[in-house]
Amino acid sequence: MDAKATLKYVRITPRKARRIVDLIRGKKAGDALLALRFMPYRGAKHIEKMLKSVMANAEQKNANADSEAMIVSGTVDQGSIMKRVEQRSMGRANVIKKKSCHITLKITEE
Repeated sequence: MDAKATLKYVRITPRKARRIVDLIRGKKAGDALLALRFMPYRGAKHIEKMLKSVMANAEQKNANADSEAMIVSGTVDQGSIMKRVEQRSMGRANVIKKKSCHITLKITEE
């Protein structure tokens, strides 16, 4: 039995989110949750909340399943980019790209 959750349009760059997901991929859900709680990265809070949601989804599907013993897998895809203009000297302008990402977490039994 597997469970899945998706979080879309998270205002964090995909590169920073992938760094966190790569650290928990392949671990048991209980160990990954503990690791996320003590990570210094800003995106760890988003992913921790998602992991709790995935574990609740697994327990909802099968009441007998031990969601903490399931293996975590996940992907991070690039979302839309908000473009903003920053004024510079002598009439010039810079474009600021504010990136977002879509995070998908999945847990499966061994």
